[in-house]
Amino acid sequence: MPRLHLILAFAFALIGCGATGEAPAAPPTQGYEVVNTYPHDSQAFTEGLFWKDGFLWESTGLVGRSDIRRVNLADGRVVQKVDIPRTMFGEGIVDWGDEIISLTWRDRVGFRWNRRTLRQTGSFPFTIGEGWGMTRSDRDISEGDGSSAIHVHDPATMRERRRIQVTADGVAVDKLNELEWVDGEIYANVWMTPLIARIDPATGHVRAWIDLTDLVNRNAGGNPDAVLNGIAWDAEHRRLFVTGKLWPHLYEIRLTPVPGAN
Repeated sequence: MPRLHLILAFAFALIGCGATGEAPAAPPTQGYEVVNTYPHDSQAFTEGLFWKDGFLWESTGLVGRSDIRRVNLADGRVVQKVDIPRTMFGEGIVDWGDEIISLTWRDRVGFRWNRRTLRQTGSFPFTIGEGWGMTRSDRDISEGDGSSAIHVHDPATMRERRRIQVTADGVAVDKLNELEWVDGEIYANVWMTPLIARIDPATGHVRAWIDLTDLVNRNAGGNPDAVLNGIAWDAEHRRLFVTGKLWPHLYEIRLTPVPGAN
């Protein structure tokens, strides 16, 4: 699992090979503090996560094991669940109005669910390639495809409105995974790394990295599939939650100030 200094060194090397003049400053690395630790289903292959109406909503992957679930924060208990079709690999989820919208990985279909009953109410095709993470603003739904692109969609039709290319120091940041809208920024897990990228949605530039190496080391247990994946933001109480695939714990963390910020 690459460490932050290796990723940044690689980025600088790429820039140095193709650019002239002074290289742009690297995005700073932001620290964090663990505020609370909660139980998490260690069999959940977490693909999507968000906070709504006092509960965590989580989607899980793997063929034959994919579902969408409503989870009690305090004890990690699953209080409501619906299975994704058994032949499909579930991916990211997002809330929109009274719906939950979900993606599949390589089946090129997404689903709409009634958020109260978790009954399927519709489906839609998508052509962006693979389905990965999802999040939303007040106007749009954004989803990733495992590359450096974030696709911005019309929630009513799920047609693409525009595309954000995510870069750090001018270099594309690939493998963007679970996404979360936090205070006007998009937070993105970077697959197979301990990093969260804080992305400016207007420019696609990474404003800062959040390095959660310590939490990965506490939870992965040597399992290469137990990667950091899952970000949820409780805007009302300003709580940030993170977890990973097959992790036994979910954490509320508080970010420390970005070095050099005013």
